[in-house]
Amino acid sequence: MNKIMASSIWCPPCLTCFINSAMEAPAQHQGFNPYSWNGGTILAIAGDDFSVIGSDLRLSEGYSIHTRGCPKTYELGDVMVLGCCGFHGDVLTFTKRITAELKIYEYTHHKKMSCNSLAQLLSTTLYYRRFFPYYTYNILAGLDSEGKGCVYSYDPVGSYERETYRAAGSSASMLQPLLDNQIGYKNQTGVEKVPITREKAVSLVKDVFISAAERDIYTGDGLQIHVITADGIETELMPLRRD
Repeated sequence: MNKIMASSIWCPPCLTCFINSAMEAPAQHQGFNPYSWNGGTILAIAGDDFSVIGSDLRLSEGYSIHTRGCPKTYELGDVMVLGCCGFHGDVLTFTKRITAELKIYEYTHHKKMSCNSLAQLLSTTLYYRRFFPYYTYNILAGLDSEGKGCVYSYDPVGSYERETYRAAGSSASMLQPLLDNQIGYKNQTGVEKVPITREKAVSLVKDVFISAAERDIYTGDGLQIHVITADGIETELMPLRRD
């Protein structure tokens, strides 16, 4: 009788019981990733008196396409265009902040920021977030103070370099070698290195994006090209593979 009563007595929960039950349960890891990868490709070429920058229009995640009409290029002035792709949330945050900084500069100094100054602003903005970086690939195209075409490429924490051509994004590994061959004349002998013309630059951008859309599932649907000259920015749209 006493044994039956002892077994039926309710035992209040205690720390020992909680620890024992926790040790018996299998370990579980709760993961969280603040970033996402939305794909996209950007490319820019600088000439003697022009710059060309282009991007595809596909915004995707994994095997899902969110939209087929999302360009990754943003006009930041009369002769400046920023290409930005990667995590679309960081892309929107980063471009909004740069746009606000440009307006503050114009209202304070009563003039528009030059392309060289904007390149430095992008660098310091990215470096400011070095401990929680913007998950974006950035290329700035425009004209410098002498009217020559310029292209600036960046790493995630703000280190940047002025170049003649650069590709970034999901198809960068496919496009960059082709640009090295056609514009940089890398690993070629007996070839006359002539400056690239505006027509050839636009044609080359179209060709490389058509090739990228055939091989990369995160690039496609359409191509938006900006041609930057002293007269302003001309925009052209071209369809790409949609599957």
